[in-house]
Amino acid sequence: MPNLPSTNRSSSDTPTITQSSSLINLSIAPARVCRGVKALEIAGDAIALLGKRPLIIGGDTTLQLIQPYLAPLTHQLETTTSSYSPDCSESSLAVLREKVASHRADVIIGVGGGKALDTAKLIAHQSQLPIATIPTSAATCAAWTALANVYANTGAFLYDVALTKCPDLLILDYDLIATAPQRTLVAGIGDAIAKWYEASVSSGSSEKTMIIAAVQQARVLRDILFQKAIGAIENPGSPIWQDVVDATVLLAGVIGGIGGANCRTVAAHAVHNGLTHLPAAHQALHGEKVAYGILVQLRLEEMVQGNQLALTSRKQLIDFYQAIGLPRTLEDLGLGEITLTELRRAAEIACSVGSDIHRLPFVVTPEQLTAAMVSTNIQLVSINI
Repeated sequence: MPNLPSTNRSSSDTPTITQSSSLINLSIAPARVCRGVKALEIAGDAIALLGKRPLIIGGDTTLQLIQPYLAPLTHQLETTTSSYSPDCSESSLAVLREKVASHRADVIIGVGGGKALDTAKLIAHQSQLPIATIPTSAATCAAWTALANVYANTGAFLYDVALTKCPDLLILDYDLIATAPQRTLVAGIGDAIAKWYEASVSSGSSEKTMIIAAVQQARVLRDILFQKAIGAIENPGSPIWQDVVDATVLLAGVIGGIGGANCRTVAAHAVHNGLTHLPAAHQALHGEKVAYGILVQLRLEEMVQGNQLALTSRKQLIDFYQAIGLPRTLEDLGLGEITLTELRRAAEIACSVGSDIHRLPFVVTPEQLTAAMVSTNIQLVSINI
């Protein structure tokens, strides 16, 4: 019989474990994802495992349109619905908490786009109830993430909330997603592709395993969208369309979950947040403003750092945006008539203390950001205003 190594180890043989200064908690994924054609028709049992008295939260229009899809749920469970109008705001959240109590809800179901899902996640978080998310479009990854944004009743971004967990259940029904306007899928592509341009800047030099994994997944996501976006837009409902829906709703969420806060948002989302304070920008979708914000971020890298790779990336994105219909300029966002004073105000908000823009590896002033915002489609390295 061969000699086996001894299992006895002295204290000097024991590996030293470095104590971290703080515990890092990652909420990576929903506990369960049900995805497929007609997924809602068979989702009742999955929701029933979470509770029997759901409060369904969505927008006024969405709650009306989705009734046929929710019929299997309403037959099985004691449901009631409530709108989050006028926004995912503190006043709306207060009303919905009262609704939770009056209905004696034991589970929350969020139905709709990003703001509806953020509202539902916040209510579930505040009420300590399980949450199921049902996205009605592929415009964001809000159905996946443990994060929610809070806005004023006027639609201006105020702050975000890190939640203790991702949703308990995500139901991705391709038939339901296919009823959304094509514009929402295009916006989702803009929101998702930002993951690479932001994560690679904020965390690209990290040697941490999970950060490296998140950044590389962001690169994969970008390449998938470059390769498949046009085909998905031209063939709604097709397998390639389903691939892109999975990318914008699911894979984009995975990246933020694996990488954590430092691998989610940088200047592109900061620009979005600033623009929400301009009433004229409210007609633009979240992903459209974020997509424009990527070009602004790359412009800043050119202007402040003289980064020629950023110029090359911006040119590549401009061509891609033109092919699929994402905004490249303020004019494309419907902000061609905005005054410089208004734009400067949005830039000041984007540069405020605690803003995601400060994850850039250089300092940005409101003046520099304003200059970048008006010159996203210009090929020059610098601009004076």
